[in-house]
Order: sequence, then structure tokens, then C-alpha cells
Amino acid sequence: MSTTSAVSAALIKDGTPSSAAATAKRAARRRTALVWAGRIGLAAFVIGGWQSFTTWGIVDPFFFGQPSGIAKRLVDLFQHGTEFGSFYSNIWTTIQEALAGFALGAVAGVIFGVALGQSRFLADVLGPYIKVVNAIPRIVLGSIFIVAFGIGVLPKILLAAVLVFFIVFFNAFQGVREVDRNILANAKVLGASQAQIIRHVTVPSALTWIIASLHSAFGFAIVGALVGEVLGAQSGLGLVIKTAQNQFDPNGVFATMLVISVIVLGAEWLISKLEHRLLSWRPPAPTEANSL
Repeated sequence: MSTTSAVSAALIKDGTPSSAAATAKRAARRRTALVWAGRIGLAAFVIGGWQSFTTWGIVDPFFFGQPSGIAKRLVDLFQHGTEFGSFYSNIWTTIQEALAGFALGAVAGVIFGVALGQSRFLADVLGPYIKVVNAIPRIVLGSIFIVAFGIGVLPKILLAAVLVFFIVFFNAFQGVREVDRNILANAKVLGASQAQIIRHVTVPSALTWIIASLHSAFGFAIVGALVGEVLGAQSGLGLVIKTAQNQFDPNGVFATMLVISVIVLGAEWLISKLEHRLLSWRPPAPTEANSL
């Protein structure tokens, strides 16, 4: 024990461990700087090329807009609003619809995915019906919801929920099927009830699959809300896009799309924080997917 302590003290005194840690930190900072430089460079290249091509007449700004026009249109939308109210209220309408549809679809997807993953009988009975509903084009469902419930908020929430449901359901279902059968058998031998097995074994094991589905699910929730607003609405970003399209205003379309992108990126950041919190027990895996 004293020999080990002496070696450790010598290493620390010599500076080897600290220098290795410092080298690793410098490498991490260098990589982060390079990543951000590449991102900013790519954005500058695309935006600069777009602006240059439209200025030189190579690309017609009447059809494709231009970055400077998009920036001006974005400022105008925030300052003067739209004919359907302030731009902020339209943003909030779409966010409300997407959040409600996301929550409804995610909860239903987890419940049905876990239930059918646990019961082969339920999976055999309900499986064909789920596949039939999943095969229906979403725009058709949106039209049905609007005919049934009007042009209020409810049809957009339902359409967003349907889009989210199938993503989360199939991931939860597969996650439950992938649970180690030896762990389940051991839990039963130790006297765990079915509810305890679901709570302490099945759901935690499938949580990686479920959380992974949420990253793309919120984007689909936004899509569902926007499609519903395009089909029929009194406010919302989808209606703003539809109006800009009808008025041949590509800058207005791209400006609204930019706002939607910011919203989705913000939601993605929050979901990543949730993932790190819920899956803190999982050993880190340095994969390419985690580095994006």
C-alpha cells in the first residue's frame, strides 16, 4: 500500500498525470474550435454564395429570395407582425400545438409500445390495425381532423400527436423486445411483480430507444402543426408561410422557416439535456451520433 502511494506521489510530483490531463483538455478545446470554425465557415459559404448569386443575377431572387431580403423581412415580421396578429402570437400558437401534440403522442407511444412489447397476444391483435393507420398519408388525416373538429387548435394537436405517436411507439416496442431475457427471468425468480418488472427493468432498458425517438419526434410535431395550419387555421406559422407563398414572397417563407429551425434546435437542446439526466447511469459511448 505504501509503495503504491509513493509511486502515485512521485507521478504527481513529476507532473506526468497533470500534463496528460492538460494535453487532453487542449486537444478537446482544439477540436471544439475546429468544429465551430467548420460550421461557421460552411454557413458563411452558403449564405455568401446565395447572396452573391442573387446579386449577380445568376439566381432569380423573385423565386429564391436572398439572405439580405430574408433578414429585412424577419425584422419587419417581428416589428409590425402579420395580418393575423403579432408574429410572436403566431409563433406561440404553433409552439403550443406542437408541444401538446408532442406530449400526447409521446405518452401514448410509450404506453402502447411497452404494452404491446410485453404482450405478444396484444401485438398480434392490434399490429395489423396499427400498420393500416400508419399507412394512411398524414395530409389525409389532417383534412379529416379539420372536417371533424374545425380550424381551431385541436386538429393541429391531433395531427402532431399522430406523427409523434408512431415514431415513439415503434422505438418503445422494439426497445422492450430487446430487453435481456435473463434479467427478466432473474427478476421473476426474486419475486418481482409484473408492475415492478415494468418499472424497474423494462422501461429503464427501453429508455435509450425511447429517448432516441424523441430527438426526431419534436421535429415531426412541428411538421404536424404546420401542415394542419396550412390546411386551415386562424393563426400560426403555417398560415404565415401559406400567405407568403400566395403573395409570391419567398423572403417571408424563408424567414418563417428560419424561426421554425431555431425552435426545433432549442427543443433538440432541451431533449439532449433530458437524455443526459435520465441516462446518467449509462456508461459513455463515444460514437459519431453523440458527437453531432
